[in-house]
Amino acid sequence: MFKNKTLLITGGTGSFGNAVMKRFLDTDIKEIRIFSRDEKKQDDMRKFYKSDKLKFYIGDVRDVASVKNAMNGVDYIFHAAALKQVPSCEFFPLEAVKTNVLGTDNVLTAAIECGVKKVICLSTDKAAYPINAMGISKAMMEKVFVAKSKTVDPTKTLICGTRYGNVMASRGSVIPLFIDQIKNGQPLTITDPYMTRFLMSLAEAVELVVFAFQNAEVGDIMVQKSPASTIGDLAQAVKELFHADNEIKVIGTRHGEKRYETLLTKEEFVKAQDMGGFFRVPADKRDLNYDKYFVDGDHKLSSEEEYNSDNTERLTIEQVKERLLTLDYVRNELEHYMSVSEAAVTTNQFK
Repeated sequence: MFKNKTLLITGGTGSFGNAVMKRFLDTDIKEIRIFSRDEKKQDDMRKFYKSDKLKFYIGDVRDVASVKNAMNGVDYIFHAAALKQVPSCEFFPLEAVKTNVLGTDNVLTAAIECGVKKVICLSTDKAAYPINAMGISKAMMEKVFVAKSKTVDPTKTLICGTRYGNVMASRGSVIPLFIDQIKNGQPLTITDPYMTRFLMSLAEAVELVVFAFQNAEVGDIMVQKSPASTIGDLAQAVKELFHADNEIKVIGTRHGEKRYETLLTKEEFVKAQDMGGFFRVPADKRDLNYDKYFVDGDHKLSSEEEYNSDNTERLTIEQVKERLLTLDYVRNELEHYMSVSEAAVTTNQFK
């Protein structure tokens, strides 16, 4: 797919960046460029992989000059750089705007100027019916890339995007928190046991981007169908995997949290194309001719349903455990936890 091509990953030292880099490193790709502002993580990646295919660029999507510096000779871009933590974006909303909105515009402007053939922008379910600063900034990011996609010949630069739900065990997510709380003998803190969230692995997130790369048209938003779980069932599943008896403590919702997340709004659902395991949401192709809005508008504005974490496939606790065990992170943590526990039991027996 990427034979002799150069791929740039913005936010390349993050969870997704690492996953997509590993997905393509051993293929016939020519070069993978990791663009981020984290020199420590870049150095860690450089030392760990020791690959001539990997090139590292220090920079920030907020600085268009540093973005352009990384783009000479780039064929494709996966734009993953973002501020993603809901609470921190609530307290610093302008920082979310600078990275998620203006940073995306910088990446797209540079990509068009440098003749990049295709750009995939990564969004989140929090952009649909957004109620928090992170979601609002991501919703604006989607508007930016859809609008920008109309300004350039797609045979020169095709711009599209993906939207996905919670990525299990990614940096800052709840699964590593639960595991740390179990290891430290603390209660598992959950906001609302009946809150639902989509559950997607990093591998599935990468495959969504690959699917978008292969199938998306100008301005499309591609969505992968995903199962969901309640937060209460997720905490219980982690407890059972680790044979833990920690208390589950309900602490109440945090800043800007929803009861459930939406991947397709009612307005998007009515025009979405079902592609089996995925939905394609085509961009509105109308131009700024007001007759098309006041005289010849769409006859059907929305459907009666949306696609959200409350009406998708609901996983049982056993099914959640099965999905957790597909994650290298969980398996490694479980193996280490069990070995430490067995060693502690053996030590106590000989005291």
